[in-house]
Amino acid sequence: MKALHQNLPLLVTVVLAVAALLHGPIAQPAGYHDFADQDAVFGIPHFADVISNLGFALTALWGWVRLASANRHHDLRSGWAGYRLFLIGLFLTALGSSWYHLAPDNARLVWDRLPIALACGGLLAGVRGDVLRQESHEFAAWLALIAIASVGWWYFTDLSGTGDLRPYLLLQGLPILLIPLWQWIYDMPGADRLAFGAALAIYVVAKFAELNDHEIAAAFGAATGHTLKHLLATAAAALIVGRLVARVQSRVKACACASPPVPPSATNACR
Repeated sequence: MKALHQNLPLLVTVVLAVAALLHGPIAQPAGYHDFADQDAVFGIPHFADVISNLGFALTALWGWVRLASANRHHDLRSGWAGYRLFLIGLFLTALGSSWYHLAPDNARLVWDRLPIALACGGLLAGVRGDVLRQESHEFAAWLALIAIASVGWWYFTDLSGTGDLRPYLLLQGLPILLIPLWQWIYDMPGADRLAFGAALAIYVVAKFAELNDHEIAAAFGAATGHTLKHLLATAAAALIVGRLVARVQSRVKACACASPPVPPSATNACR
């Protein structure tokens, strides 16, 4: 039974991949670049959609500074390569999404989607390394290549007139399903499961806001759905980074409070 549980993430991945294959190409919706935010402020077009990306950069920098020594901490060492890719993708999302929203078109959209795909791949690699206590360098590298290929596949199929989003959407959807599964199967601490679960739930709401950009703008006036999506996605990322920071801090405090002589096992855990 335990082995069956451990194979559930692989089974879910295979089922989704086969379903996507059988479904056929998923094209980008018509009018995708027609966002509700059309206001220019300080000479910046689509001001709210552009400036709301700042949160991604700040969250990534916060995580990078506070987790700089994470590879030396027992709690995060295994997943650090993946989490590092997540932070890099998050920071690049701020740049790429801002660039795209200044003048939305498919050529610029590549630089919006690419870092998002990298962040998704990094999060998958980080959590997998975390729960399995396996170094995530190789898995993170493979997922980075898959992320690049997924966006490249969409762009080049779009140039040929089809525009297939399936690989990109699959990479975005897998963290929502696999992360809770991994954390449940390997009995991760409740605080981790709560923080990551809340972050993923908020991200789902963010995607809903994105799909209802004009409707939310019509209902609330001051805020559009896409701007709200950026803010909610930032909150989701901040929850994840905050939990990782808390884990590092708790380990540092535990090691600082240890009374000498320190057992070898405790010394190793503090490295």
